[in-house]
Amino acid sequence: MASTKARWVVGLGISSFSLALSIGAPASRAGTLDASWTAPTANTDGSLLTDLVSYRLYYGTQSAPCPGTPTAQVASPTSSPGANQTVSVRLTGLTAGSSYNVAVSAVDAIGNESTCSGVVSAVARTDFAVSPTGTVNFGTVSLGSSVDRTFTLSNTSGGSLSGSAAVGSPFTVFSGSPFTLPATGSNQVVTVRFTPVQPATVSSTLTFTVGTDTISVVATGSGAGAADTTAPNVTITSPTSASTFTAATPSVTLQGTASDNVGVTQVTWSNSRGGNGVASGTSSWTASGVALQLGSNTLTVTARDAAGNASTATLAVTLSDTVPPTAAVTAPASGTVVSGTINVTASATDNVAVAGVQFKLDGANLGTEQTLPPYSLPWNTTTAAAGSHVLTVVVRDSAGNVTTSTGATVTVANGGAVDTSAPVISQVSTTVTASAVTIAWATNEPSTTQVEYGVATSYGAAAPLDATLASLHSQTITGLTPNTWYHFRVKSRDAAGNLGVSRDFRVKTRSR
Repeated sequence: MASTKARWVVGLGISSFSLALSIGAPASRAGTLDASWTAPTANTDGSLLTDLVSYRLYYGTQSAPCPGTPTAQVASPTSSPGANQTVSVRLTGLTAGSSYNVAVSAVDAIGNESTCSGVVSAVARTDFAVSPTGTVNFGTVSLGSSVDRTFTLSNTSGGSLSGSAAVGSPFTVFSGSPFTLPATGSNQVVTVRFTPVQPATVSSTLTFTVGTDTISVVATGSGAGAADTTAPNVTITSPTSASTFTAATPSVTLQGTASDNVGVTQVTWSNSRGGNGVASGTSSWTASGVALQLGSNTLTVTARDAAGNASTATLAVTLSDTVPPTAAVTAPASGTVVSGTINVTASATDNVAVAGVQFKLDGANLGTEQTLPPYSLPWNTTTAAAGSHVLTVVVRDSAGNVTTSTGATVTVANGGAVDTSAPVISQVSTTVTASAVTIAWATNEPSTTQVEYGVATSYGAAAPLDATLASLHSQTITGLTPNTWYHFRVKSRDAAGNLGVSRDFRVKTRSR
């Protein structure tokens, strides 16, 4: 029969904190409470408590939250608490400034729950405070000048807090943000600067944020003097201080200076052929990676002040591409004997962009021009006479620069008779380390290279196929287990597709 004994919790205590609510501070700020209690040690029948599982917390603004629906559950640190053991928990998501009533009960392993402790009350506190609050007047400030005000943030929660401050123009957070408040009572000073740009009274909301908790202050101030109607000065100094520039690469970095009677707030750039962005810096600025189009590009740099006044500087840049592309036939390699249908491949690069790649055989077009990588085509060698032939590739860019690659001389050997003989494999040798083996062999005709290997004659693994036709072969297999026997065989296929396979060999890796 299940036990019906009750559990008792004694010594519930909740820390109480006083809170000063600032004028204008939102009433819905998140609040917290720290609750602690002394763990029970015995059952109601006086026996030792050995199966304590958890605690149920009941809290709310009502006078008697327990019994009712528990609003939090806390696992017990131990099933058999010792004398005067304290358990603590932080209640979050409360309404700051509101009074809460809290009670707690204990639950054993089979779900029996004790009666609730006595109810303890406290006011939910905020995590941090700011001084001053409400509306902070920065006073009357002459246009072109500025004034600072400081705000002190205080940690009222007990844990380490991190946050930031933000405010709208013409106010700026000058220093102290982002901030860290490492412990209760720690402070951080945030300095806010007011720099008026118009002879008018302005206000902006200054917001301090820690997690989901915020405190807002109204910052206000007045500008005095004539309205700012003076536009900034902006100058391009690099890549040239002249009005024109000829570029050889498809992008350029602009640099220059800007000044204003009050202050430059932003420098931007745009290209008449497309593209725009924001430069880094103001009084000394840099616009990196400005993309150019072939031909004429008009680059415009614009400097603005806080009053909205703007001025521009322009640079006419001509992208004159005189750099030829690079080109190479990558397969088949020069000296290769070919037959049947093979794949011819090429590489092509350019400082701006490759426009087209044309394969050629003995100077005549082989296939049609290709405009997108990868550059390759199948070549039926039976359409060419037996003997020596030269493969080349011609690459052009959009500016008309053309490069012809070095020729790859190959020998077409289709012949009248059909080659049905597989390559003859000989001279198989190995070089061994603890984790790798290099296997070499020879064939009586140019053919491909591949090794199959494994701990049994079923092999199960193979090195990548090397499709280059050669008579001397070598492949290195890595990642092997030290002091282990491995089976392997070598395979070579000639240009006609005939496959030669060696007998099975064994090799043992070295011990460490």
